[in-house]
Amino acid sequence: MTILPIDTGRYGTREMKLVFDEKNKLQRMLDVEAALAWAHAEVGEIPRKDADYIASKASTRYVKLKRVKEIEQEIRHETASVVRALSEQCSSSSAYVHLGATSYDIIDTANALLLKEAITLICEKQVALQKVLIKKADRYKKTIIIGRTHGQHALPTTLGFKFAVWMRENARNIERLEQCAERLLVGKMTGAVGTQAGLGQHGTRIQELVMKRLGIGYADISTQILQRDRHAELVCLLAIIASSLDNIASEIRELQRPEIAEAFEAFEYKKQVGSSSMSQKRNPEISERICGLAKILRGLVVPSLENVTTWHERDLTQSSSERFTIPEACVLIDYILFLAINVLKSLRVDEKQMQRNLMITQGRTMAEAIMTILVKKGMNRQVALELLRQLTVESELKGRNFEKVLAKDGRVRDFLNEREIREALNPQNYLGTAVEQVKLMIEKTKEEIAGRP
Repeated sequence: MTILPIDTGRYGTREMKLVFDEKNKLQRMLDVEAALAWAHAEVGEIPRKDADYIASKASTRYVKLKRVKEIEQEIRHETASVVRALSEQCSSSSAYVHLGATSYDIIDTANALLLKEAITLICEKQVALQKVLIKKADRYKKTIIIGRTHGQHALPTTLGFKFAVWMRENARNIERLEQCAERLLVGKMTGAVGTQAGLGQHGTRIQELVMKRLGIGYADISTQILQRDRHAELVCLLAIIASSLDNIASEIRELQRPEIAEAFEAFEYKKQVGSSSMSQKRNPEISERICGLAKILRGLVVPSLENVTTWHERDLTQSSSERFTIPEACVLIDYILFLAINVLKSLRVDEKQMQRNLMITQGRTMAEAIMTILVKKGMNRQVALELLRQLTVESELKGRNFEKVLAKDGRVRDFLNEREIREALNPQNYLGTAVEQVKLMIEKTKEEIAGRP
């Protein structure tokens, strides 16, 4: 029986869901057990042949998930069930299975292995998104669009500038995830309260060897568990990434409104249905999905922060909640990235409509450009500001073209002729360094991508 939309197949990519699949999790726990046995043999604590035999059996080919669940139903302990199921396959070598370890040496280290897989997938999609944003920023770097503040027409900018801003935000998120991974992708092999008493005199070396074998780092110090500030940082960061994508998706939803109609999600006109009753609907459904799932991901932040608090050397309050928070956060952010990449790749842009929208206010959005020129010509800045305020009000209330209002006003004509007014009202002439900024950010981003291993 499936209930949650991740399980039903509605949300999530296959590759990320496979990372957190029960069978893969079991295999990572077995990998840790195999590495532990190998490390014991390396320091001379157990015979090499026994370590090799344990490693040969530490596979879901032999240790079946079904058997582990049968044992757990009986003894009600996850890790002990894995240990017993592995021991059943190891004959006399079973005496050395799980030697000196405690449950969360296995679980926390296995989770680090799962998160290493997950972060690899997330990073791949972030870089793919970055490349899409670079292309869009470059393509539309000179495409003029009205900038909006408070939902109102402000000044002209370029569509490429929007993409460049998103591109750099995504770059910061990539950097954040790389930094977080250094702190997150660590395991532990320290025993019941972290003292390594059960591992004996070679405890420190055994921990180093296990993690080296598994390809991850190890905690500098820990109790019975890895401290959950590491996992809380990850979920908080994934929520930030989701919010960045929510921001992009929200902008696309706004631009797709019929009264704006400047950019649109792709729509499969031959088959896609926008509404069960309104045939005309072309909803920004994917962007809305991104926004909706971002809410769920942000909702995982609080339980992740709550998990930082632990009674003494450990308790079980983290265990149940992070079985939801960690896989769900990774599956959702991976899927949201997947959706965002596809939306942006296929985004339909109406440049003619952007030009029409620039003219909605009859030129009033260029009032600052006129003010700037008046100040350069010698008018006091505060006087110019008040004058332009009065003239924009006149244009709006009387429904008159702003150029005509300006040309008729003697105070303006004392400083500017009709040609100068016309040139100042051309949005193309008031983009500042927008195009140059986009070019610089594209080059900077390309250099960052090229510099990654």
